[in-house]
Amino acid sequence: MAWVGAALSLVVLLGYANGLILFALWCLYISFVHVGQTWYSFGWEFQLLETGFLAVFLCPPIGARPFPKNPPPVLIIWLYRWLIFRIMLGASLIKLRGDPCWSDLTCLLYHYETQPVPNPLSRVLHFMPVWFHKLGVLFNYLAELVAPFFAFWPRTARLLAGLTFVSLQQILIASGNLSFLNWLTIIPALACFDDAFLKRVFPKRLVSLWRSAAEANAANPAAQRFAVSAVFVLVAVLSVQPIANLLSSRQVMNTSFDRLHLVNTYGAFGSVGRERAELIFQGTSDEVIAADTEWKEYEFKCKPGALDRRPCLITPYHYRLDWLIWFAAMGTPERYPWSVHLIWKMLTNDESVLTLLAKNPFPEEAPRYVRVELYRYEFAPLGDDNWWRRERLGPWLPPLSADDPRLREFLAASGWLER
Repeated sequence: MAWVGAALSLVVLLGYANGLILFALWCLYISFVHVGQTWYSFGWEFQLLETGFLAVFLCPPIGARPFPKNPPPVLIIWLYRWLIFRIMLGASLIKLRGDPCWSDLTCLLYHYETQPVPNPLSRVLHFMPVWFHKLGVLFNYLAELVAPFFAFWPRTARLLAGLTFVSLQQILIASGNLSFLNWLTIIPALACFDDAFLKRVFPKRLVSLWRSAAEANAANPAAQRFAVSAVFVLVAVLSVQPIANLLSSRQVMNTSFDRLHLVNTYGAFGSVGRERAELIFQGTSDEVIAADTEWKEYEFKCKPGALDRRPCLITPYHYRLDWLIWFAAMGTPERYPWSVHLIWKMLTNDESVLTLLAKNPFPEEAPRYVRVELYRYEFAPLGDDNWWRRERLGPWLPPLSADDPRLREFLAASGWLER
């Protein structure tokens, strides 16, 4: 099903876009989100579904010619503006109501170091002066709190709002690996622009295609006009709860109010960690654990581990396991039971799961024990040979073996092992 989605996406990318293909893509992805549970619980999954649902009605319902001649329905353009309004305003309000460091303009002093998956530029930005970080927070408020209200204004104000939205997303893309969130957020922001503006930015060949489509100015089919009107009414009705959430002092972020994720509420970094906690998975082949036991560390593809390893640059790709370990480091094993299941896979050298790691220190034979240690990580100063420094805080999970009755009982109770 993933390959089918990739193939259909390539068709759309080449210009053969119609509602039928986009609806098929939406159906495929919502099936992944519902089946994926914890692994697809990120806010941008819902945002992708809402963005994709609107895209179904943005182009003709059927047709096989590249670059459709029908103009995009104006109501869908307005719904995209409504989407970017909720995304940005929700992100700002959750910050104002959440961590006080957003109010005193100091959150960015910590964010670059404590964000889920830093990139190489994150360390440089972390060591910038305080005034630089405070200006960054002020620009964040400009983009997320002020600009959204201009997304519905006349052309000049709307263009400035769109440029502010896109600029913030580009800064976020450059400063960290926030999955495809920021790339996706640029999509509804494009609804603030028009052809007269975009033709100054995009290649002439693409502009000529737009011009020929504009000259054709074919009327949208009656069925499409009816469907668009129905979608507009549907979104208006489903927006009641997201609006109430935005106005609530108990605002929640990244939540769906319907099973199809048609109109959602969004937000990001309502709180910012002051210190970076990391979980380090370690294994040993020793039959008996002693003071001199040699523990070898598992290396993940992107999350911090080895102190001398350069942070990765993977956006818009998403290493879901690395992200969830970042969450788990701020909690307990009881809250993240999949972490125990991961240890079981390490203890049995499960090939399918070990492909999610960058390095398996036991390629020949599975380890006898695996444990998880909790560390505090911080960026090493610029010019240091290492990228990170760390301090051990204590055990997060004690050593477990494949024949440990407690482990096997837990796995069986969770449905991960036959009793």
